[in-house]
Amino acid sequence: MTSLSTWRGRFERLRSNKVFETFVIAIIILSALLIGAKTYEETSRFEQALLVFDTAVTIFFLVEILIRIGAEQRLRDFFRKGWNVFDFLIVTASLIPLDDSEMVLLARLLRIFRVLRLVSMIPELRILMVALVKSIPRMGYVALLMFIIFYIYAAIGSFLFAEVDEFLWGNISIAMLTLFRVATFEDWTDVMYATQELYAWSWIYYLTFIFLNAFIFLNMMIGIVLDVMQKESLAIELENGEGEAAELHGLRDDVRDLKAQLSRMEEALQRRGS
Repeated sequence: MTSLSTWRGRFERLRSNKVFETFVIAIIILSALLIGAKTYEETSRFEQALLVFDTAVTIFFLVEILIRIGAEQRLRDFFRKGWNVFDFLIVTASLIPLDDSEMVLLARLLRIFRVLRLVSMIPELRILMVALVKSIPRMGYVALLMFIIFYIYAAIGSFLFAEVDEFLWGNISIAMLTLFRVATFEDWTDVMYATQELYAWSWIYYLTFIFLNAFIFLNMMIGIVLDVMQKESLAIELENGEGEAAELHGLRDDVRDLKAQLSRMEEALQRRGS
């Protein structure tokens, strides 16, 4: 039991070691570069060396995840954290062998996701990812409103401009794709000038659409993400503050216990002396 506690303590110190964390991040980046290198034909002559390095990276990630599991008091404590489950799934998925011709494509695709481990290793990236995920429900309503505006403008554009350019305004679905091109400013002036030859006032149609989508709705999306990020940062600060307060409270209790023990020892010495 003592040896188990000793090893757990060692694993916990290693897990929280900044040098070890930096080394893990460096390995993740090297793994990402390895995946990118495999897309070049020039690296085919180093295929064996790249395979050995990939195997070494996979073994390292396996050992690293086992260290993190061993640092926990109980196994279920590790899987209570969502990011630990995320890392565990990526590491276990990387264990699929590459030599099976039927599984080689799947194995390579799964190895690409090892890059995502950077998110779980860097706290700032975790905040961004959590904020993005929590923003999706609220952003969905903005996206629904955008779709309604797209649909209305696409219907109007299809009715008015179909005779100008059938390819761009032939039906409502094609018109929505054209409006997406306008919203992303991809040569949108060419589309506008073509319709202005027949409808001189059509610039009003494009400018109002761009104002609604590119300026108002886009800023609403950004505002939602920033609001959630601010709340997440505040929650993390409060959590860290509570943790520091609890640690300080624990130190105060230890000091009180130590003072009580010293008082008892002093009383015992006085009784012996008398």
